[in-house]
Amino acid sequence: MAKVIVLMGMPGVGKGTQAKLLSERFGWPQISTGDMLREMAQNETPLGQHVREILASGQLVSDDILAEIIQERTRRADCQNGYILDGFPRTVHQAELLNRLIQEQGNELTVIEVTADRDVLLKRIGGRLTCSRCGAIYNLHFQPPQQAGQCDRCGGPLIHRSDDQPEAVSRRLDVYEEKTAPVIEYYRQHGGLVSVDGGRPVDHVFEDILRAVTGAAA
Repeated sequence: MAKVIVLMGMPGVGKGTQAKLLSERFGWPQISTGDMLREMAQNETPLGQHVREILASGQLVSDDILAEIIQERTRRADCQNGYILDGFPRTVHQAELLNRLIQEQGNELTVIEVTADRDVLLKRIGGRLTCSRCGAIYNLHFQPPQQAGQCDRCGGPLIHRSDDQPEAVSRRLDVYEEKTAPVIEYYRQHGGLVSVDGGRPVDHVFEDILRAVTGAAA
């Protein structure tokens, strides 16, 4: 039985970082709906434009689009031993869709909630810079580049994504509290939810997540 790990938490809480660490440790692919949607938004198609507008506004993409993306991605061979979901599910309806998918696949689900104060998240996201060439992420407050505006890894220009602007960040957090927080309660009621304090150093957070994952797998 393959493991399916769902990492949940507000934007900026560090889900993507923890998902990458888990992927490196266990060899499970990290499936980030955010990355997939941002890639889709670069396409000059009606769907790409629609996704681009939604991301810029801080709103959520429809369940139908996300479910189609997840179903297609998890059919690939690299997901046979398990996979990590970063950014899905975000609504109770999506959680129900995921439960059905996991049952069809015969997999086992573990849900981990990463938490942090809203003020910390605003500072994390508001200071975030992304390399437009290789995708490396920096932060003006916590991990600034060696040279302002330039990626340390490839020398590419660093940009402040439209969905990381202060107004969009605040909306994203509001949308999370309105739409996604009920999913936490859904999983809490159904059992299997583990909460981890994401306001600490990355390695400390990962230690707690690792214990939750290996404990569930034991």
